[in-house]
Amino acid sequence: MIYSQDYARTVDDVRLIVKQAKLDNLTNTAQAIYYPHEDDHELANIKLLEVDDHILEAIQNCEDVCFKGALNEKVVFCTQSRTYEVKEAEISNSLLLVRNLKMAQATSRSPIKSPKSGGVNTSLDNSTEEENVDAPIDTIDEVERRDVAKIFHDYFELRQVRPKYRKIIDLLRLTRYAGPENEHLIDRSLLFRFNQLLDTVQCSKDEFQEGLRKYRAIEVEERIRMLDIEYEYRVVTLLLALISENSWQPDEIDKEVTFESMQGIVPYEVVDGIFDIYTTPSERVAERFCYREGLVCALFAEKILQHGLKFHIDEFLVTWQESLPEGFEVDEKYLRGIGIVDREGAVPCVRGLNEADLPMNLLVRLSTLFRTKERWNLEQIEPFIECFATPTVGVTSLLAKYTRSLVEKGVRIYVSKH
Repeated sequence: MIYSQDYARTVDDVRLIVKQAKLDNLTNTAQAIYYPHEDDHELANIKLLEVDDHILEAIQNCEDVCFKGALNEKVVFCTQSRTYEVKEAEISNSLLLVRNLKMAQATSRSPIKSPKSGGVNTSLDNSTEEENVDAPIDTIDEVERRDVAKIFHDYFELRQVRPKYRKIIDLLRLTRYAGPENEHLIDRSLLFRFNQLLDTVQCSKDEFQEGLRKYRAIEVEERIRMLDIEYEYRVVTLLLALISENSWQPDEIDKEVTFESMQGIVPYEVVDGIFDIYTTPSERVAERFCYREGLVCALFAEKILQHGLKFHIDEFLVTWQESLPEGFEVDEKYLRGIGIVDREGAVPCVRGLNEADLPMNLLVRLSTLFRTKERWNLEQIEPFIECFATPTVGVTSLLAKYTRSLVEKGVRIYVSKH
């Protein structure tokens, strides 16, 4: 067999082929393509990656991009702010990677076709269709060798997905922070620094930071920690008590006074982390803060529901409201992802159901949800399913595929498909 290294096309060879193919309006320089030697593995590990405008912009701006995935995980691709699922796809026609291949205008010495002409024409098609061309150059007088670096039959296809936060929960639950007095019970080898955990969790850096806030994880002694709910409840209660002690308005929380009051009672890093998560800058008073009502109410509700008990809805709402400091009002929307309200049973009730405790297989999760409650509307079931949605496949599409729906009194209800 004659390999590409043993043979080189001449100008006469090219002219003969062009004549037999009945081609005209050609430029001066021909580029002869040579296939690589079968033993050439120089670029064996190169893969094609299909990217969208966001990824392309990130690469052009020299931002960090990376692949993530452990041995038993599907690989994801991450930019600074997005996460993509990676799938291998076949190419219907083979693609050739050729180094230094010239575009049409670079193969001609005609001024009207050359890039030096000020960009009059930007392609061979434009140059050959130009009405003012006196005599198109169709004589090939030079042949340049171009070697194929690699032939591609497949590529990596990327599809944007929601960040995969379950690993944050699974890893940090093992070492919940319950105060300095309980640290002797913690295996320090199981603790993670910020970058260690970021490298492990399948999501972008921006999404990772959002996930830490979502699950109220803070940094204590340079390690990322989730708080024990009893300890978190105790600290937040102490912080909220300062509102009445200092006669503050709800949007006049003084951060400096708060930190001074907690000195010697709660570690500084814990106060700093919790204050950052639970407060937002005041819109009315400069350099003052207000507590996020939804987050505070959700914590107190989670504390009540944590043992999985059922409560009559009216009794629960009264208990929940009485546990909150003055100025906070309960609302069923604050139970999103931590509890469900069932008004269709013999006794209307509320029960705890934490999204973070449910299986990560969609079908198994749906089976669990329908065993817990037979009938769901979209608002009720959405917080337990949205982690499986993507920018192109929403929660309603997933429910349409995996559940059965019916309309009652103008409201769509979802029930088990089997």
